[in-house]
Amino acid sequence: MKEENDRMSEGMTGLIHICCGDGKGKTTSAMGLCLRAAGAGLRVVIYQFMKDGQANERTILEKNPNVTFLNEVRSVCFSFRMSEAQKSREQARYLTDLERVSEYVRREGADVLLLDEALYAVSSGLLSEQILTEFLDQKPEKLEVILTGGAASGALMERADYISRIVNEKHPFQRGIRAREGIEY
Repeated sequence: MKEENDRMSEGMTGLIHICCGDGKGKTTSAMGLCLRAAGAGLRVVIYQFMKDGQANERTILEKNPNVTFLNEVRSVCFSFRMSEAQKSREQARYLTDLERVSEYVRREGADVLLLDEALYAVSSGLLSEQILTEFLDQKPEKLEVILTGGAASGALMERADYISRIVNEKHPFQRGIRAREGIEY
């Protein structure tokens, strides 16, 4: 079976996935795809924008030798609460980090790259859409890329091969139920 999969993927071109919307489960869906890929022996790289690294899916995936997280665990604040100086620092950091991620996947030959919350980083002005689209246009041919977040721009959707929208129709938060460990994070 593995030999058959290897033969099938030899000429495979890496595709672009977008998991967007206002509903719960975008990161969970993307992490599930990463878990599937790692289980198949593919090399997975994950970079999380706008997250502190405390989510439990990260905890379990970090134990898999086929998965590499490239961002450090650190304190994060919502973009709407940032001062202009904080936004400017985050913009510079995300630009540097995306360049570092790009270099890493090229050097190490990664198969799958998850840019978690990249769509939020773009829509909040912390990551240049132009820089992200240039990265996608110049990515290694066989690299599968997953982008998550709220709304995707037309330019990003145009580049996508998969677009999955997760829509919030009902959520316990609307009844005052707070996020629960192991379920929402």
